[in-house]
Amino acid sequence: MPGKLKLISHKLCPYVQRAVIALTEKGVAFERIDIDLDNKPDWFLAISPLGKTPVLQVGDKAIFESAVILEYLEETQPNPLHPTDPLTRAEHRAWIEFNSAVLGDIWGLETAKDEATFRAKVTAVEQKFARLETRLVATPWFDGATFSLVDAVFAPAFRYFDLIDQIGDFGIFAGKPKLNRWRASLSERPSVRTAVSETYPALLRDFLKKHSAYLLQLEGRAAA
Repeated sequence: MPGKLKLISHKLCPYVQRAVIALTEKGVAFERIDIDLDNKPDWFLAISPLGKTPVLQVGDKAIFESAVILEYLEETQPNPLHPTDPLTRAEHRAWIEFNSAVLGDIWGLETAKDEATFRAKVTAVEQKFARLETRLVATPWFDGATFSLVDAVFAPAFRYFDLIDQIGDFGIFAGKPKLNRWRASLSERPSVRTAVSETYPALLRDFLKKHSAYLLQLEGRAAA
């Protein structure tokens, strides 16, 4: 049998958070090893063909790509987070893929250096969230009373807005009561809260500074 699972991680990576939340919900012991993606160690590049986190080490094998890691955990670990019905399970997998597109737009919003690019990404995120609002049950989770992998993957996306909301209200959550209720439920879930360290807000702000984010220009104007 393989030894303790090792999760190769980056402190800001939302895809790492997916895996951490799933492992925590399943009650699985694991070791988390954080690396610097700006200075990737050779041993990491040897096990991560795409040079991205997360990577799950299981004995002498390395599994890369968060969606694959989540499926492996579903197949091998207790406390399943996917629904049992095949059609519902397939639909959940589709919304997990949708989340990856959401994360891409949020990344673009955060790294935009000018107003036009920023506003375009705000619109893209708002439109995706509007689509999500039409599907949500959010009582309190994505599909009702049972926490699922869809919940695990959207929690890191909403976490970005804890900082963004401090800078300004861009209307992304306006008129979306189910989305707001879901976001609040996720923010209180222990597995979600502990998926990042206490330094996460400061690290995220440093990330914005590194990318000369238009968001921080807005914050500076508001403070002036």
